Amino acid sequence: MGDRCQLDSELGRSGIATMTRLKYVTNAAMNRRQFLGQAGAGLGTAALAVLSRADLCGAEATDDASQPAAPARRIIYLFMHGGPSQMELFDYKPELWKQHANELPASVRGDQRLTGMTSGQKSFPIAAPQQFTFTQHGESRAWVSDLLPHIAGVADEICFVKSLHTEAINHDPAVTLLQTGHQQPGRPSFGAWTSYGIGSENADLPGFVVLLSDGSAARPADPLYARLWGTGFLPSSHQGVNFRTNGDPVLYLSNPEGIDPATRRRMLDGIAKLNRKQFSIFGDPEIETRIAQYEMAYRMQTSVPELTDLKDESEATFELYGDDARRPGAFAANCLLARRLAERDVRFIQLYHRGWDQHYNLPSDLRQQCQDVDQACAALLTDLKQRGLLKDTLVVWGGEFGRTAYSQGKLTSTDYGRDHHGRCFTMWLAGGGIKPGISYGTTDEYCYNIVENPVHVHDLNATLLHCLGIEHKQLTFRFQGRDYRLTDVGGKVVDAILA
Repeated sequence: MGDRCQLDSELGRSGIATMTRLKYVTNAAMNRRQFLGQAGAGLGTAALAVLSRADLCGAEATDDASQPAAPARRIIYLFMHGGPSQMELFDYKPELWKQHANELPASVRGDQRLTGMTSGQKSFPIAAPQQFTFTQHGESRAWVSDLLPHIAGVADEICFVKSLHTEAINHDPAVTLLQTGHQQPGRPSFGAWTSYGIGSENADLPGFVVLLSDGSAARPADPLYARLWGTGFLPSSHQGVNFRTNGDPVLYLSNPEGIDPATRRRMLDGIAKLNRKQFSIFGDPEIETRIAQYEMAYRMQTSVPELTDLKDESEATFELYGDDARRPGAFAANCLLARRLAERDVRFIQLYHRGWDQHYNLPSDLRQQCQDVDQACAALLTDLKQRGLLKDTLVVWGGEFGRTAYSQGKLTSTDYGRDHHGRCFTMWLAGGGIKPGISYGTTDEYCYNIVENPVHVHDLNATLLHCLGIEHKQLTFRFQGRDYRLTDVGGKVVDAILA
């Protein structure tokens, strides 16, 4: 049966620190993806907790050559925080031009719940994206507006999903639902689930890294909360690490003045000895997590500066990503850093770009937002493909919901805004496990309701997990008496978009 180990596996932690302990013997060399795809639900939580920490067994998890490999080894998630307008970008609707300024038919709007920002409007005039032009691109003949010429140039690498839908109508619950599977805070983030499910392949970098950037639009962006990359009730070792743009990329990465690496090593050894003594008394797995995180921080003192030092990047690479790639904290710089993280086998790389909430001044603000991301997004796909990484890197682009076909506030010849809209919106996927050069799902002529192939956010997450080799119904964690999962009690894999 190969190398075996016996671990005390924590199977959930209540708010009063009551622990249920289970001894479970398993083969540490068994492939984690193979287990998740085949194991029965009764064993899922116990063995998964063991397999996600194969390093504790003294043996690495290895791929079984007899089993087909998962198409994706990692995810780069380009999150456009605020809700990009699908009508100005990807979902071309000629009828909007014909009906511009006319009232949106009540039969189309139906009994939809509106936000407080437009629920009191006496009129709901249709707003066509008249200032922008749509054309078809590539062999796939995908419709993309002139706001995104670089993304249009790589359209044949992309799967456009135009029939996403969500129940949430405000930013925080909508982002929380998409990123954690529930509108209310407290559950693990997608990146944390991924880290828990398939572990990390780089011992010197976190398995889950978060990069933030602000858009160029003038209006204040909605806040982002650290719980969106938190672990919820999962072990805290799966927490996302937010890289900063000023000073050390990670807090306290540098040693204080007067502390050299040898002294730091002795300090960590002493702290680890004390922590192990505490673990022998209390058996709290979070103590082991603390030991492991101290060791990771020590290794990151070397690995992170090497990662973020771009001096070995060629001029051709900077030309590909654009001038902003030289400016720390810019979206383009984060895309370049995401490629470097992918090269180093970081499992989940989350980019947040804020500023897509165009309730007013949409034509001018949306143009600025698109200029922030267009070249860098296309460059990332091109760069990954040139390096042979796109085939096993799944790139995801999109926001928490879409925008309304009607104008929020007054519609003029030069200006308008759009409110939140969860009934339909567009996201795109590219790379590992996804069929390139297709569009999936159809909305009605007003871009207001879905008429073909709806995809709920749980379906999207189930599909992304599938590309990582994980059966979403079996990636569970028992907490307070029930088994939780990223897709909650729903979700189905969208087979039609799989390669």
